[in-house]
Amino acid sequence: MQSGPLAQLLKLPAGDRAELAMALWESLTDGEREGELVLTDAQRAELDRRWAEHVENPGSAIPWSDVRRKMLG
Repeated sequence: MQSGPLAQLLKLPAGDRAELAMALWESLTDGEREGELVLTDAQRAELDRRWAEHVENPGSAIPWSDVRRKMLG
């Protein structure tokens, strides 16, 4: 069972938790992100597949502003 600050943060409403997650992500430098986020071969293959799908049909993309608004809504 979690205790302390994390346990309290997990009790926040979903919108507040999403906002906190975004703030934490945005607080990372590019170097921190690159150093900590190593992809597996399967993850890299999935990203390549999704990118190829996007290149083939760019109209299917959802703008980040729409995604973020929905997450924080």
